[in-house]
Amino acid sequence: MALWLEVLRKFTVLDIIDILIVAFVLYRFLVLIRGTRAVQLLKGVIVILIATAISSVLHLQALSWLLNKIITIGFIAIPVVFQPELRRALDQLGRGGFFRFSLGNASAEDMRHVISEVVKATQVLSKNRIGALVAMERRTGLTEYTETGTLIEAVASSELLINTFIPNTPLHDGAVVIRGSRLVAAGCFLPLTDDRDLDKKLGTRHRAAIGLTEQSDAVVVVVSEETGQVSVAVDGVLTRNLSESALTEQLQNLLVSPESKPVSWFKRKAES
Repeated sequence: MALWLEVLRKFTVLDIIDILIVAFVLYRFLVLIRGTRAVQLLKGVIVILIATAISSVLHLQALSWLLNKIITIGFIAIPVVFQPELRRALDQLGRGGFFRFSLGNASAEDMRHVISEVVKATQVLSKNRIGALVAMERRTGLTEYTETGTLIEAVASSELLINTFIPNTPLHDGAVVIRGSRLVAAGCFLPLTDDRDLDKKLGTRHRAAIGLTEQSDAVVVVVSEETGQVSVAVDGVLTRNLSESALTEQLQNLLVSPESKPVSWFKRKAES
């Protein structure tokens, strides 16, 4: 008891601030990897650390040696295995997103108009079972992906989006990229996710949507050609089968300026 009292006497305001900062960083890290394959890998790392501690206490020399070697190799392997998550963390840190809860790169009025046009287009495409992939840029630039498609540089409108994805037209195969209120490019190729735990029913469009949002803070809207379902991908998580009102609400939460609404963090939803 006396020892605890002595520790408390030495506790300062700076120590409290230090603990709060570490707790906040750990919390943001857990939020960052939530819903990604890094969660399962992190559980594996924790199991190895616990096993190492137990083997050390019980003096299991051979097991301790093996686990220590695994940990040593792990320090080299972790940057490779966690590459998408590390890239996303450094990207958010670079743009200040690691310490912020909301993002926005255009005025609230402009973004509401763009959202309205995107929602209108997705409803028409959904009813006609026409596949679509719309990537909406936020703070992370998507220039490396727009360069793989055809430059458009036009005001984003529902009519333009619908015409772009009409089957057998030159630009229907690929994604369109919207920056602010403008449709920058069409027919763009996006990176596919490496997540093997995804629903096998998900096609290339959905995997591309998840892949892009694993590597950037973009918001991607997907219309399924097979089912007509509308989905939204953000931070590597896909929210499926959205109604018109639900789609509008999610896009407003994610894209409207910080003064209007904060960004929401989504959990994976089961297919209805």
